[in-house]
Amino acid sequence: MARLLVVHHSPTRSTQALLDAALAGARHPDIEGVEVQVVPALEATADDVLAADGYLLGTPANFGYMSGALKHFFDSTFLQVGGALDDSGGAGDGSGGGSTAKRPYGLWVHGRYDVTGAVRAVGSIVQALDWRQAAEVLEVVGDVDDAALESATELGGTLAALLT
Repeated sequence: MARLLVVHHSPTRSTQALLDAALAGARHPDIEGVEVQVVPALEATADDVLAADGYLLGTPANFGYMSGALKHFFDSTFLQVGGALDDSGGAGDGSGGGSTAKRPYGLWVHGRYDVTGAVRAVGSIVQALDWRQAAEVLEVVGDVDDAALESATELGGTLAALLT
């Protein structure tokens, strides 16, 4: 059975609502053969990442960046799951073909005013992991409305369906 790992930081009603909607999509009854594993970002491990076939990431945008919890997730798993560093010690270009290379991922980000920095930061890291972006990033700015929830449901469903 394929496994979709959902790593998130959902400390607010808005981010929790997006998580719930994404999970509803990923667990849609028409999608069979996919186990959905949900792990808070501060608890996710390299073993979780290595055991998954695809990833769905969720974070608030805090001060123009991803949450500290999601950053901790990447910091604590990056090298163990095949991330590459360049000669300067920065994230490599992903051409190393690590153990999770080419696996699909999706991302949702919620911010009050702007999510640009958070989206860019996550994109840089997953590029160095050589994960494959499988859906458009869901960028939600301001209130989480029905359209945002519908998009989150679609995002979760898309990622799960890709693993069948």
